[in-house]
Amino acid sequence: MTQPSTNPEKATTASHAGASTPKARVRVALVEDQPKVRESWVRLINSFPDFSCVCACLSGEEAVRVIPPHQPDVILMDIFLPRMSGIECTARLKALLPQVQIVILTAMDDQELVFLALEAGADGYLLKRTKPSDLREALLDVLAGGVPMTSQIARLVIDSFRRKTKARDESSELSLREEQILQLIALGYSNKMIADKLQVSVDTVCSHLKHVFVKLHVNSRTEAVVRYMASRTV
Repeated sequence: MTQPSTNPEKATTASHAGASTPKARVRVALVEDQPKVRESWVRLINSFPDFSCVCACLSGEEAVRVIPPHQPDVILMDIFLPRMSGIECTARLKALLPQVQIVILTAMDDQELVFLALEAGADGYLLKRTKPSDLREALLDVLAGGVPMTSQIARLVIDSFRRKTKARDESSELSLREEQILQLIALGYSNKMIADKLQVSVDTVCSHLKHVFVKLHVNSRTEAVVRYMASRTV
């Protein structure tokens, strides 16, 4: 009867051949200036079985210097940082690591900050009160090509889109002459200068402006120009 091999090297080789390769963990970098908050987030990230916090920075300046060599898959970025803001830091890291996914973390659902962060290159925007399980899903979502946002943030984006769409629709009701007048106002022309430029009377210019105010639901030349220009950039 043939005896089973007792060669330890062969046995070890066979054992490794039958074992599955362990799945690589998602590498996460964190930028947060508050020590206790930073430590809490690090513990949370490392508590996920398939994630690992590879570095935690306390400022934007440190993040730009320290994070790139670690080559993380995702960066969690606090928006309110001393000196260099999270928005500026996001823009700089995106330039250095164009493939990295950056998710903004903030305690405030401020509409202006949301859009500034997204314009800077952020791939997601979450409130710090996000549940741990939701955070893990958000990180997986952004890695899969999604744009994770809390429902409050998503609502801000939708509301802004609706306002711009409304402004665009309202401005589309303007006549060619009314648009010409708004364009000249934007260039700093007075009613008299507009009248001379278009070879009409000042009363005619004022009459057109009254119609513009009604159509755009505004009460001044400045408001009319702002509304009109906003609709042109949609």
